[in-house]
Order: sequence, then structure tokens, then C-alpha cells
Amino acid sequence: MKRGTGARPVLLVALLGAVLAVLCLLSVALGAAGIPPAQAVRALFGDAPSRYVENVVWSARVPRTAVGLAAGAALGLSGALMQALTRNPLADPGVLGVSAGASFAIVLAVGVFGLGSFHEYVWFGFAGAFVASVLVYSLSRLGRSGLTPVKLALAGIAVTSLLSCLTSAVALTDPDALDRYRVWSAGSMADQDGATAVRMLPFVAVGAVLALACAPALNSLALGDDVAASLGRRPG
Repeated sequence: MKRGTGARPVLLVALLGAVLAVLCLLSVALGAAGIPPAQAVRALFGDAPSRYVENVVWSARVPRTAVGLAAGAALGLSGALMQALTRNPLADPGVLGVSAGASFAIVLAVGVFGLGSFHEYVWFGFAGAFVASVLVYSLSRLGRSGLTPVKLALAGIAVTSLLSCLTSAVALTDPDALDRYRVWSAGSMADQDGATAVRMLPFVAVGAVLALACAPALNSLALGDDVAASLGRRPG
């Protein structure tokens, strides 16, 4: 190994961490009511120059930033896992049918069962994503060649198209379901409180732990199915 090669990942992580800290500070300082970064930093450390600045920072912008960090971490982690699993740099939850399955389940929860709160329909989203994933995996295993990254992507696109059509059919027949679905699918970090970020953390934490547990197997899989099998992994 060349001298200094081992330090590059550490420097990269440190640089990205610094960039993330700056972006978080900008998220807290910028908005409809502009707050100078110095005042935002003071408010974060409990030395706000006024009650107004303290309320804006802690009641609106810190929760908004926390929700954005949690959502971004979850999306990035899921995309990285799917790209490693399929060995396809374009793979993401939208391509492999996961998002479409969750969307269809959410529309059913709202339009058919009349659910409306996060605690009620989030489990439908997980169930729909899981069922869609199993369906995509099962379809991609059909045929003489068995499971391949290309077939997995094609099966995901096909399932996504089907579920998107079904989602539109249900949503267009129920105006209330359509309104709720548009809000859910578009997403928003506005008007989010600290409780929303707290409710998200267990899901992100469990996903991160499972991802770290799968990391060694995914590293072996990146070398090819034959090499992974010779290392004691089961590619299937």
C-alpha cells in the first residue's frame, strides 16, 4: 500500500463531515426569517440573543434539519445497499419496486381503510415495500439463467409500472386518498416537530444496524457470485 493511502478515507470522511455541519448550520440560519449564522450558533448553544431567535431555531428549524438528516441517511443507505446487491450503479428503491409497493399500500390504507396518521399507515408502507420486493425477486429468478442483476432490474421496472397504475386507479377514485397520497409522496420537512424526528430514528437505526451486518457479505458479492461462494457466502 502506498504511503498515505490509508489516510485518504479518514480525510474524506472528515471533509464530508465538515460540509454536512456547514449545511446543517445553513439550514438552521436560512428561511423566511433570516437569522445570521452567528446568532444561530449562539441559539444552538443556549445563548440566543432573543426569544424570537430561540423559538425559530429550536421550534422550527432544528426539527426540520433533523428530519432531513434522518430521511437523507435512510435514502442513501437503501440506495447503497441495492446498488451493492444488484451490482447496478443505477439501482434504487424506485427502480426495484420498493417505493411503488409502499405507495400502493399507503393509498390502500388511506382510501380503503380510512387511515390518516403516521403511526397507522407507516406499517402498510413497510408491508407493501416488502411484498413488492419479494415479487420482484421471485420474478427475476424465473427462466433458465436464474437470478441476474439485469433481470432483477427489469423485474423491478415491470412491477413498478404495474403498481403505479394500480396506485393511480385507487387514488383517482377517492379524492381524499388522492390528496393524502400527494402530500405523502411529495414529502415535506415544513411544519415538522421534534416528535417526528424521534419517531423516525428507530427505523433508521434498525436499518443501519442491518446494513452494517450485511456489509461483509455484500463486499464478497461485489467480487462475483463464484468468488462469493468460494468465500463461504450464499449468493442466493
